[in-house]
Amino acid sequence: MRTLGILGGMSWESTQVYYQGLNRGVREARGGLSSAPLLLHSLEFSQLARWQHEGNWQAIATTLGQAGQGLQAAGAQALVIATNTMHKVAGQVQSMLDIPLLHIGDAIGQRLQQQGIGRAALLGTRFTMEDGFYQAFFSEHYGIELCVPAAAERQEVHRIIFEELCQGMMLEESRYRLDRCLAELADSGAEMGILGCTELGLILPKSAYLPLLDTTAAHIQQGLAFMLDLPRVAHS
Repeated sequence: MRTLGILGGMSWESTQVYYQGLNRGVREARGGLSSAPLLLHSLEFSQLARWQHEGNWQAIATTLGQAGQGLQAAGAQALVIATNTMHKVAGQVQSMLDIPLLHIGDAIGQRLQQQGIGRAALLGTRFTMEDGFYQAFFSEHYGIELCVPAAAERQEVHRIIFEELCQGMMLEESRYRLDRCLAELADSGAEMGILGCTELGLILPKSAYLPLLDTTAAHIQQGLAFMLDLPRVAHS
């Protein structure tokens, strides 16, 4: 198997899902005592979160790139960033590496294409929903349109992620509010809901209004395909 590096800790609540999912996937594929050959750099999230809210994405890109270089030097043969939002700087991080960065957008885009989805609802942090990098990625590489909740709902989704999910809180009221966001987007023509934050799958395993794509699960499958040397997708 090939060794996979994980840039995690953003938040560690979802990074542990990556660790468990990758190891379970290898055990299912290989059997017995098989486990995933992983290298993990778990970053201290509070500083990165401050930079996000300050708009200092260059500092984030440099920090992630340097951490990725450390994993590369330690023997990682490919890298995943275990968060959706930080893919805003995926191109800058990749430019600092000699190994491939397995982009979460490719894991999502392939799934959507396979199901014939042309318009999808996106829930995530404010940065993921509002900064336009996901909309541009999916439009350019997969021809898929993303729609997001109205401003007040975007603010509430962002609050739930940072103040609750990243701190281990799963509240039923918040699960209901997230699902109501999907109901409104379904009414606007969305065919599927994208859980575009790696913590969202922890609280919203299914929706009453749309089929869901859990980006964490899709990214884990992408990582497994690399480690097990199975066919994987990369945008052109």
